[in-house]
Formats: sequence, C-alpha cells, structure tokens
Amino acid sequence: MNFLNTEFLGNALLEWGIALGWAVGGLIVGRLFYRWLSHRIKAAASKTASKLDDLIIDQVEEPIAMGVVILGLWFGYDHLHFGTGADAFMEKVFAIAVAFDITWLAARLVDSLIGNLLLSVSEKSDSKMVSQITPILQKTLRSTVWVLGVIMALNNSGYDVGALLAGVGIGGLALAMAAKDFVANIFGGITVFVDKPFLVGDRVQLDGMDGTVQEIGIRSTRLMTLAGRMVTIPNHKFTDSIVENVTAEPARKIRLDLGLTYDTTPEQMERSIVILNEIVVKHIGTEDDTTIWFSGFGDFSLNVSAIYFVKKASDVCLTPGAVNLEILRRFNEENLNFAFPTQTLIHEGEIGSAS
Repeated sequence: MNFLNTEFLGNALLEWGIALGWAVGGLIVGRLFYRWLSHRIKAAASKTASKLDDLIIDQVEEPIAMGVVILGLWFGYDHLHFGTGADAFMEKVFAIAVAFDITWLAARLVDSLIGNLLLSVSEKSDSKMVSQITPILQKTLRSTVWVLGVIMALNNSGYDVGALLAGVGIGGLALAMAAKDFVANIFGGITVFVDKPFLVGDRVQLDGMDGTVQEIGIRSTRLMTLAGRMVTIPNHKFTDSIVENVTAEPARKIRLDLGLTYDTTPEQMERSIVILNEIVVKHIGTEDDTTIWFSGFGDFSLNVSAIYFVKKASDVCLTPGAVNLEILRRFNEENLNFAFPTQTLIHEGEIGSAS
C-alpha cells in the first residue's frame, strides 16, 4: 500500500492508476459504443422504410464515441492535480474539446440532412439548379456551424469573444463589399428556383432581349435569342428587372387594321364586319373572344379593326397568316376594295376658272 501512496509529479500512484483506468475505460467504452451503433443500431435502422434514421446514425456515431472518450479523460484527470494554474488550463482544454465535439456532431448532421433534403428535391425537379446549389449551401451551413462552434469554444475558455466578433465583422463587411455581385447572383438564382418565373424551354423577354431559356444556373441563366445567339444573363437581373414569360401567356393577342375605300357603302361596311367575324371565329387556331368594329375615318380609308387571340397550342405566325389570306380571298369575292394612299391634284388654271 505504501507503494501506491508514492507520489509522482505531485500525485500518488493510486490516483495515477485510477486516472489511467478512466482514460483506458473511456477509450474501450467509446470503441464498444461505436461498434454497437455501427452494427446493431444500423441494422435495426436499415429495416425501416425511411433513410433518415440511417443517415442520422451514420453521422452521429463517431462524434458520440469521441464524446465518451473525452468524458473518460475528464474523469481521469479529475483524480490528478498539478496546481491551480495547470488545472485551470486543463479545464479550458476540456471545455474546448467538448465544444469542438458538439460542433463536429452538429456540422455532420446539418451537412448530411441538407444534402439529403436537396437530393430528394433534385430528383423531383427537372432543374439543374438544385444540384448546383447543393454543395454551395452545404459548405455555407457547415462553415457557419464551425464558426459558431469556435466562438462557443473560445467563450467557454474565457477569451474576449466580443473583440473577436468586432474584427470578424469588419473583415466580413469588406468581403461582402468585394463579393456583393457574386452574392446577388446567388440569391437571384435561388429566387428564380423558388419563385419559378420561368422554366427551361420557356420563351422570355428581359431588357430588350427575347429568347428561349436553355439553362438555369446558380450564378447565371443562358438564353438562346431569336437570332440564334447564346446570351448569358447574371441572375440578379431577374430580381432587378421585369421579366415577361411569353410561353406562360394563355393566348397571343392579335390586332388587325384594314382600310376600305371611301366609296364603300354602309351595307358593305356591315358586310365586311360579318365576314371578318366568320373568318376569325371559325378558324381552329383562334379563341372565341373576338372584337370587330368600324374604327374610324382615316385620311384615305374607312378603317375596320379586329382584335382576336391565337390559341397557345397554335402557331403565332401561321395562324394570322391563314386568317389574312382568307380575308383577302373573301373581300375580293365580295368586291370590298382595300384603300391605298391617294392624292388629288388641282391645277392652278382649274382654280382660276372655278373662281
């Protein structure tokens, strides 16, 4: 017994033995706990329909095992004393170790859960944006968790976190100013993904550009213009400007103006309106909503106007073309003459004779 009471570095050998037992015990229990989670609990979780429990167990087993080891080391060191300064230092070390272990656990959980969630969303969506934004969002959240963990560890260790945050805030402000366009594009891409003002394949108009959406990325969107050119647009443009989705329109509005000669009789004018109505309404590519009227007296013509709508499934070029061709044919059959610009010239001699 006297041997066990022999002091080594200010602590009896018995206390050293107990501390070693706690440390070795913590390592053994941590290892056994890890094996138990890896085999028994994983096997039970694999039998369930949900994959979420498998994911959670896979991510927490290592941090929990490490926590058991840290706990064993803490209880072991509690039996040893090396003076007030050394003990206070070791308390800070263990506080930092616990904070980092908790942060490790939280970061793994957030990273895997967000990745699993976005993966399931990506499988249900045709957009490539989800797969592009997943690694960025994972890294951002993981970095945020680690930053908070480091701050918590420093705070537990007695450091002045306020001064540190002030320095980080100034640096973050400078970084934000330098990367504001990049961040704006990222949030613009998220806005496009969430609000879905357009999809791949839609025809859109933006700031004088007219084209079909080819790809929606996390930073930019690509349009194929009507001229066949590929245009890359930063995503922040879609939050700062008005975007017109041409594909989303239920029908295309068409305005038609015709001019008949001034020798057209009222009966012929009424007949022209009837003919226009028959042509537009009976066409398979137009909607039933049609308005036709005698719109006014022009400089050299009596004007007839029509507003009709081309169905979404119909061709917006061929349908008005077919309507116009039928109008020309029917008006010629009915002797309804189209006007063209004319001028009446009066000679100076004719004016004198008339006076």
